[in-house]
Amino acid sequence: MIINHPLLGPRDAAEFVYLGDAALINRPDRSADNAADAFYEYMYLRDNPAGELRELWYHEQGDRSWLVVTRNTLTHEISKVELARDVAMASGRNR
Repeated sequence: MIINHPLLGPRDAAEFVYLGDAALINRPDRSADNAADAFYEYMYLRDNPAGELRELWYHEQGDRSWLVVTRNTLTHEISKVELARDVAMASGRNR
């Protein structure tokens, strides 16, 4: 599988480490009243959809960047690759 890195161009998936659902970018608020329940769901409960999914990938064998890869889990077709920092900034998670 080839991942088209936004800065470096096409790279073999063997250069990357898969890290799971990109929803992990959005951590719960630790000071919220329901923080314990929110962190339990964040850490242990995952969807496993068949079809399009946004995933976190880490470029371990390259520039060590984090990417959000939108991939079809049935066909492995990649429809979008973004820098995770850009996704986090766009969602207001810039800490």
